[in-house]
Amino acid sequence: MKLAADPLANLTAAALVSEALRRGEGSLSEDGALMVRTGIHTGRSVQDKFVVDEPETSAEIAWGAVNRRLAPEKFATLKGRVEAYLQGRDLFTQDLYAGADPAHRVRIRLLTTHAWAALFARNMFIRPAETELAGFVPDYVILHAPHFQADPAIDGVRTSTAVALSFAQRRIVIAGTEYAGEIKKSIFTVMNWKLPARDVLPMHCSANVGPQGDVALFFGLSGTGKTTLSADPGRALIGDDEHGWGDGGVFNFEGGCYAKVIDLDRQAEPRIWAATHRFGAVLENVVADGRGRLDLADRRLTENTRSCYPLDFIAGAQPGGRAGQPRNVVMLTADAFGVLPPISRLSPAQAMYHFLSGYTARVAGTEKGLGAEPQATFSACFGAPFLPRRPEIYGRMLAARIAASGADCWLVNTGWSGGAFGTGTRMAIAHTRALLRAALDGTLAAGEFRTEPHFGLRIPAAVPGIPATVLDPRAAWADPAAYDAAAAALRARFEQNFAPFAEHVDVAVRGVARGLAAA
Repeated sequence: MKLAADPLANLTAAALVSEALRRGEGSLSEDGALMVRTGIHTGRSVQDKFVVDEPETSAEIAWGAVNRRLAPEKFATLKGRVEAYLQGRDLFTQDLYAGADPAHRVRIRLLTTHAWAALFARNMFIRPAETELAGFVPDYVILHAPHFQADPAIDGVRTSTAVALSFAQRRIVIAGTEYAGEIKKSIFTVMNWKLPARDVLPMHCSANVGPQGDVALFFGLSGTGKTTLSADPGRALIGDDEHGWGDGGVFNFEGGCYAKVIDLDRQAEPRIWAATHRFGAVLENVVADGRGRLDLADRRLTENTRSCYPLDFIAGAQPGGRAGQPRNVVMLTADAFGVLPPISRLSPAQAMYHFLSGYTARVAGTEKGLGAEPQATFSACFGAPFLPRRPEIYGRMLAARIAASGADCWLVNTGWSGGAFGTGTRMAIAHTRALLRAALDGTLAAGEFRTEPHFGLRIPAAVPGIPATVLDPRAAWADPAAYDAAAAALRARFEQNFAPFAEHVDVAVRGVARGLAAA
């Protein structure tokens, strides 16, 4: 099989765009971004992800719906068949790093049949210096065969699509899907596997740093504002999605961003807009007219339209992707039930509770198959699909890091106020940004707080420029009794979700859970 000495290895962005166009893989927008379509898979194939059940690692993996077992002999068959498929084909190789901290870096080699997938990886990960490519020895190799069709009867997988990881062999096979997010998230899973053993907390979060060196982390699931709120013109972006937190501070796993761009607004998100409208960016499933003019509101292919671009496309990004210890930890949710306050200060125990809960809500129009009513979503550590170990391991690490750093913790609701989705209104981004600025500069923590009765959350008594009816979610509802009923229903969802974690957390966190049950 071709390796890094090939003429298609480690091509530049310009060369990869040229190859992608020559091979009919995509087209250019009027601004020069490479536009591609990913076929039937416009998101991750969650149920087609497998981890090889090997003696060296089996006891430490949290087996179940997230980490599905694949027998070693079946992985050998799948890997062998994919290698045979790739043999003799043009393969685009990219040698890259995951991890801006050299002490915790993973060397990656991607072998793919698609030039645009190689550009995606080149944008997303950290590019070694030219001198570092000579003699590059990968820690993990990704065999990327989007058009190969797996056979469940032969390969032991579920469908013709398979994403299979072997931690013992340090090999990843991605077959039967053109959605490039599988490349990114397979390496995130690797980092979630490796780093806890080094006492480094891997995190599904964005991060930025202020002029005074104050680092902030932003946890949140898709649609909560994680990318938007961390791209603050007054602060340097460390990264938009994946980071590690160790004794030396915070570091980005990646060298690029993978932003959701459906309905992207130029005025509200100018830096992401600019990064999307330029040569070198990769746009997945974004629709344009015959002249290449983008229509970022067009969702005919998917709600999950994406823009992938290097971090240096963002003006003012943090050089080197590293910064010090966090001063603030923000957990974002888009509560479509209109119950949670726009901002709450969390105790360390509450922070661990909400970290393990990983709550947000999905609404109709954001995903296929959703009905008119909002759906509560809980994803442990705000990244359950990427956790090979039990969530409590990461939760305890977060608690230890918060205790050591003394970071302030906040729960921020970017969802609805004055009623649930369909009745209430979405939180104004101007209000959210004003509240975050007050939290990050320390003025909010110095003010007065009161405790709301349903979740035990501490709400600021007053914030200049923010109406009282915004700060107090109950006051925003026309019918306070209806608010109480909605809050009780959401609290019950939290209780049900948290029950499996109760025996694995300490007394203080169990106390938070009991407080909800008794509220």
